[in-house]
Amino acid sequence: VAPEKLCVTREENYFRFSKYPILLHKNQSDNIKGAAMGEMSGKVAVITGGASGIGEASTRLFVEKGAKVVIADMQKERGSSLATELGDAAIFSPIEVRQEQQVKMAIDIATSKWGRLDCMFNNAGFGGALGPLETTTVEEFEMTFDVLVKGVFLGMKHAIPVMREQSGGSIINTGSVAAVTAGLGPLLYSAAKASVVHLSKVTALSVADSSIRVNTICPGYIATPLSSNTVGKPDDLIEQRLEGHPMQQPIPRIGRPKDIAETALFLASDRSTF
Repeated sequence: VAPEKLCVTREENYFRFSKYPILLHKNQSDNIKGAAMGEMSGKVAVITGGASGIGEASTRLFVEKGAKVVIADMQKERGSSLATELGDAAIFSPIEVRQEQQVKMAIDIATSKWGRLDCMFNNAGFGGALGPLETTTVEEFEMTFDVLVKGVFLGMKHAIPVMREQSGGSIINTGSVAAVTAGLGPLLYSAAKASVVHLSKVTALSVADSSIRVNTICPGYIATPLSSNTVGKPDDLIEQRLEGHPMQQPIPRIGRPKDIAETALFLASDRSTF
C-alpha cells in the first residue's frame, strides 16, 4: 500500500512516511543517491585473483565506476601490467592467498594508500585435485583447501577489523554452483567451495551488527583462463577453447567474466546495503 504522503522532518534528518512509519536516515539517503550517480566513487577494494578472469573483469569494472583497487594476484607480470594500464586507480600486490602475511599486506596497502577498505573480494582460486578421492594425496587435499578455503578465511580475517573500525563494508567470496549441486565440478573443488558458502553464511551472521555484509557468488561455467586451461596464454584462446562445451544453464552461451563482475559490483556498492 502506497503511503499517503511524504514528509521531511529536517530537525531529525530522516524521511518519514506519514501513514506507515518507515524511517530512512539521511546518510542512507545520501548513499542511495551516490550509488545511482557514482556506484563505487570513493570506495576502495582488494580483489584477490584480480589479474585475470572474473577478478580482472571486476577490477576493470570497479575502476570504471570510480573505485580504487588493490590487484592481489600471484601472476606478477599480468598484475603489474593491469595496474599500469589502470593508472592511479589501481596498484598491484603480489600475493599467495595461502600466506597470511601476504594477504594482510594487500589489505595494509589499501588502507595505507587510500585510508580505508570498503570491499574485500576473495576471488582467487584454481581447479584443485582432479582425481578420484581414493587416489588423491594428502598434499593435493591440503593444497586445494588451502587455496580455496584458507585463502577466503584469511581475507575475511584481516578485512573484518578494518571494516569494523570504519563502521561497515562488503565482503564478497567466490563460490561455485558445484558447491550446492554435486557432480558439476571436481570432487575436492566442490567440497571446498561448499565450505566457502557455509563459512560465508556463519561469518555474515557474526558481523552483521557491524554493518559488514558477507555474500558468496556461485558462478556456473565461465569463460576464464582457469576453466579453459589457458592460464598464461592469450585471452582470445579462451572462448575458442571452450567452443562446443556443453551448457550448464538455459541461456545458450558460455558465461563471461563481466557477467559475474556485474554481480560483484552490485554487492560491493551501496545498492546492496540491505
